[in-house]
Amino acid sequence: MLRWRPAYVALGSNLGQPATQVRDALDRLASLSSTLLVARSRLWATPPMGPPGQPDYVNAVAGLLTRLGPRELLGELQAVERAMGRSRPPLRWGPRLIDLDLLACGAETVAEPGLSLPHPGLHQRDFVLYPLAEIAPQLWIPGRGRVSTLAGAVENRGSVALGE
Repeated sequence: MLRWRPAYVALGSNLGQPATQVRDALDRLASLSSTLLVARSRLWATPPMGPPGQPDYVNAVAGLLTRLGPRELLGELQAVERAMGRSRPPLRWGPRLIDLDLLACGAETVAEPGLSLPHPGLHQRDFVLYPLAEIAPQLWIPGRGRVSTLAGAVENRGSVALGE
């Protein structure tokens, strides 16, 4: 029998109704096979990291327990993105309807084409660290440190928790 392992997923949207898109994606994560949604952060409004002129993002982080391996879970996340109408943006870090990034899966480190764990930009992004620190402040990111420490050290580029 496969064991349960924690996994963390960053969610973001800046097209359509971003808060609605992120909430819908959270609901869809709760329906994944062999996976339980056990924690969700507040929603955060965040200036875009990519090209100028795009709308602000709404971001959140979900905490899961899953029996899926990292590659399987990534495939499920990409299926959710497709089901929600996501297509790959023509510009890197361009606007998007929904974006789901696998941040960590257990204590695993993976460096394969299309999958890096922990997520390579996790330790530098306020819009990931602030919501992640809400639900998993003691989480240890291999090679980087504890989430609470990382969140305290990263520059706030304008991320603001939304009242819900």
